Amino acid sequence: MAIEPAAAYQRASRTLMASVIPASAAVAAGFATTAVLAEEMTGSELLAGLAAAMMQVGSVAAAVPLARRMARVGRRRGLVAGWWIGTLGATLAFLAAMADFYPLLMVGIIGTGAGNATNLAARFASADLAPDDRRARAIGLLVWATTFGAALGPTIALGPASAFARAIGLPELSGPYLLGVFLFAMGLTLTHIWLRPDPLEVLGTVGEDAVRPTSSWVIGRRIASVPAARLAVTAMIMGHAVMVAVMTMAPLHMENGDHQLRVIGWVISVHVLGMYAFSPIVGWLVDRFGPHLMIGAGGVVLCIGAETAAHNSAEDSAGMFAGLLLVGLGWSFGLIAGSALLTSSFPVAQRVEVQGGADFFMTTGGAAAGLSAGAAMEAVGFHSFSHWAGLSALLLVAAAVAAWHNTRQEQPKPVSYRHTG
Repeated sequence: MAIEPAAAYQRASRTLMASVIPASAAVAAGFATTAVLAEEMTGSELLAGLAAAMMQVGSVAAAVPLARRMARVGRRRGLVAGWWIGTLGATLAFLAAMADFYPLLMVGIIGTGAGNATNLAARFASADLAPDDRRARAIGLLVWATTFGAALGPTIALGPASAFARAIGLPELSGPYLLGVFLFAMGLTLTHIWLRPDPLEVLGTVGEDAVRPTSSWVIGRRIASVPAARLAVTAMIMGHAVMVAVMTMAPLHMENGDHQLRVIGWVISVHVLGMYAFSPIVGWLVDRFGPHLMIGAGGVVLCIGAETAAHNSAEDSAGMFAGLLLVGLGWSFGLIAGSALLTSSFPVAQRVEVQGGADFFMTTGGAAAGLSAGAAMEAVGFHSFSHWAGLSALLLVAAAVAAWHNTRQEQPKPVSYRHTG
């Protein structure tokens, strides 16, 4: 018996929320651990930053193929495939930690990055069946669900999971990846069993004939041709790049100040709280006041957060807690406002591949920021590095103001009539 769209939306929303909690914990655990493990392996901040950036590389590589698979076979089978790759990646990273083998760690983190791309794609799946005036709130609620996994992931990874590994005779930093294997498997199992009916099947856009695969270049031109979509993707790229750059190097900065692993884990957890915990409120604000204002607000918050972190000494932690909390909140504004604006800019038949293309460009920006972060930190130090990252976020404010101004200029002006007789 066919299920009503409203009921299908509620079922899909609950299933996706339950699935992204463990999957986001797996990603956060791996991300918080990778830079520290890679520096222990190699003794190089540059190589540590490179290893952490592989998560973004994996996200870039998976974004468009994942969207194409979902367009062809549905959200459920696409999400399950992405989280299977994440499970494999976490397994390889665990083996790399056991063998103290840096190249294998790089490969494993790329696979974990595919799991991260899947987490990002889930927010669009949550909005597939949402009413138009609640789209941002639907995205925000899904992003909020990841709070429980993503905020606890680093703390559990660098605390109990590491202690468990040490207790059973394994390398301490192999524990977080072993945890990731279990968590990814949990997420894909929940989705496989409960995401029925598939949201795209309800919309009637699944199948070989429903969507014709297009190249990333064509998708990019399609986004560039729509002014609202350009702003949406700019918000997603800038917010993600600043966030990844600062978060990637924060653990190394704190380690240079001789902070314990658990304190570093707490800072990353607070940062992740900023990314996800306030997202229902952010979604409501976007639906209420519009994406342009919220994108501009996100740029301001990102700048303040990065500047706060920049003025924190390596031996102190208070500034890192506050700064990374704000950086995470600024990212949330850009992601939710940009995602909602992008989704409303295209007809249903084009959305899935455009969404995948947007995530491709967003994670490419994050990968570039992560890949350059280690070299930049070695060259100028964390303080200057975070300062310039914060200033770059103000470009987002300028873009939002310009787009808002152009939108008002394009609105038809009321016609006035002069009485002549």
